[in-house]
Amino acid sequence: MDKLIITGGHRLDGEIRISGAKNAALPILAATLLADGPVTVCNLPHLHDITTMIELFGRMGIEPVIDEKLSVEIDARAIKTLVAPYELVKTMRASILVLGPMVARFGYAEVALPGGCAIGSRPVDLHIRGLEAMGAIIDVEGGYIKAKAPEGGLIGAHFFFDVVSVTGTENIMMAATLARGRSVLENAAREPEVVDLANCLIAMGAKISGAGTDTITIDGVERLHSATYSVMPDRIETGTYLVAAAITGGRVKLKDTDPTILEAVLLKLQ
Repeated sequence: MDKLIITGGHRLDGEIRISGAKNAALPILAATLLADGPVTVCNLPHLHDITTMIELFGRMGIEPVIDEKLSVEIDARAIKTLVAPYELVKTMRASILVLGPMVARFGYAEVALPGGCAIGSRPVDLHIRGLEAMGAIIDVEGGYIKAKAPEGGLIGAHFFFDVVSVTGTENIMMAATLARGRSVLENAAREPEVVDLANCLIAMGAKISGAGTDTITIDGVERLHSATYSVMPDRIETGTYLVAAAITGGRVKLKDTDPTILEAVLLKLQ
């Protein structure tokens, strides 16, 4: 599609269901790699990045089971390869989110640099330094991040993000759930999607406190178990419809969303 032609001047009226949040769904899908049993993720949005992540699992030997409501069951025990290939990673930068879970659970990961980007052009270096702080040995060669956990697994660490990074916070938080001892992440991202990931991990048996603040504490556990979790509603989609209704003088009912994730938008509209 080259362009959208919109004829304005009409108020928006009606009701619509809000989709699950892509930016919450992608790390939650990655988190399923940590469990020692099947994990069912519900309320996934029907988007290309979601299908790419599911395809990535297929390349690893996992066979996701998808139902008619686009809920997916993933059993990482079937994994056959610990490589996330460039041809898939280049189409979706969020693929870097499988790095932490694979190193933590399986002791090794080989993940292509997202989009072919160099270290430092995006905060991928935070993912690497966070894992190194937990004892991982990491080499970057041939466009791939190759990470190996120390003997006995990752070790809890105190890590300060010198730049706030949502995916960096998510990756290191996931890795820390299976690390030995306590990890403290400072200057962590506080977005609702980070909180949603933490809640999913807690449902799987993780011990996490402080999500939603700039300091997150994770006490590592020996294993994470099966769970069923529903992805939070998309706050960007919700806010877009609210603003569209307001500026056209319309009345729109949004279903399956949550006003608590939109306090800033609602305050502006008031």
